[in-house]
This record gives sequence, C-alpha cells and structure tokens, in this order.
Amino acid sequence: QVQLVESGGGLVQAGGSLRLSCAASGTILMINEVNWYRQAPGKQRELVATITSGGRTNYADSVLGRFTISRDSAKNTVYLQMDSLKPGDTGVYYCNCNVATMIGWRRYWGQGTQVTVST
Repeated sequence: QVQLVESGGGLVQAGGSLRLSCAASGTILMINEVNWYRQAPGKQRELVATITSGGRTNYADSVLGRFTISRDSAKNTVYLQMDSLKPGDTGVYYCNCNVATMIGWRRYWGQGTQVTVST
C-alpha cells in the first residue's frame, strides 16, 4: 500500500509564496513521473507541473516562471515552490505519482491541500 500526503497549503495574499510538499510512503521500489494538479471551484482539474525521475520539468503556461517543482528521491518527496501567487492560483492542489511496487506500476493520488490566494 502506498500513501501520498500533501502539506503546505494555506491562505496567502497575492504576491506571496507557499511551498507544497508531497510525501510518499509504503512499499515503494521507484517513483518516476510526479505531477502536481490543481482544481478550482467549478472547474476541471488541471495539470500544473511535472517532474520526471531524471529531473526534467514541465509547467503549465499559467505558472511558468512562478512555480518550481523539485524532488528529493531519497525522501520520496516532491515539492512545489509557488511564488508571486495570484488569486487565480486558488484551488485544491493534488500530487499524482507513478509508483513501482511489488505488484507493478500504479498511479496514486494524494488527498489534496487547499491553497487560497487573497487580493
């Protein structure tokens, strides 16, 4: 069994920063691609940032230059540093990992962490 736990969300004023964490635990052989998604009220979940096992990153146009995704493979933890936050960044942020376990590869989701950016 693998669990993903996100943390670091909260309420911040526009222009501020937050650092989200996603910690994976359980019987994990390897984690390759990790994604951060967000879902605003009344909207579909959207992909925000991706990091591969080799450290290659990709970002949605809306966050490019403001968000940075990184990982600490030794700790099975991925981070999302969010700077210059805007009210449009408000939503629930979820991490999604492709994990190799004893029974094969499977994608897991965390429970989400709320980010609220006020004007």
